Amino acid sequence: MSFFCLLWIPLFYLFRRSISPGEGGGGVWALLLGSVTAVFQFFLGSLITPGGFGLSRWMSGFVDIVSLPVLVPLIVYFVFIMFRVFSGSADFANFALLWLIPQAVFRAISWSPLGAPVLLVLAPLLWTALAAGIPFFIDCIIRHTRWYVIFPAGLCILTLPFLAATAWWAFFSQRTAQGFLLLTLCLIPATFSVVLDFLRTGK
Repeated sequence: MSFFCLLWIPLFYLFRRSISPGEGGGGVWALLLGSVTAVFQFFLGSLITPGGFGLSRWMSGFVDIVSLPVLVPLIVYFVFIMFRVFSGSADFANFALLWLIPQAVFRAISWSPLGAPVLLVLAPLLWTALAAGIPFFIDCIIRHTRWYVIFPAGLCILTLPFLAATAWWAFFSQRTAQGFLLLTLCLIPATFSVVLDFLRTGK
């Protein structure tokens, strides 16, 4: 499980890059800032102290484990794009995945003694769901200007991080059926994104 946490994000990044129709800039920045953030989180520890299976545990999943670690690079990349720091086409997913590689390394080290699948296996899967799923909806907003596309896509962007944290919480609380259902919903946008990239490149 430790190897899964360590290798899943880099392997998925390489896979997605091989089928991606373009490559956005900022790879060096992503690795650098991701490394700084990972080291900072490693020594700082959890921002939310969880207790039991209630709201604090869900908040811990959202802030420390699942959602915020992916939202931060997406927000940073958005700011970079707004100030035109990078040239070329924007690629939120590749930037977020590169940012998460150092995170995966440090998390594999810190979570290995616990041996918990909800950390070593589920968390990387949910990172992938957010890192590829949210940019899928961002791309929908960029490509289409009609309100009936923008509104549901924006709603999905807001909903997906909460859905991912809830999926993690459900598995942690041993609500396995609910967890699998929520995990499947979280992975659907990322799956669509991969399939569309595959079809666009003809690979």
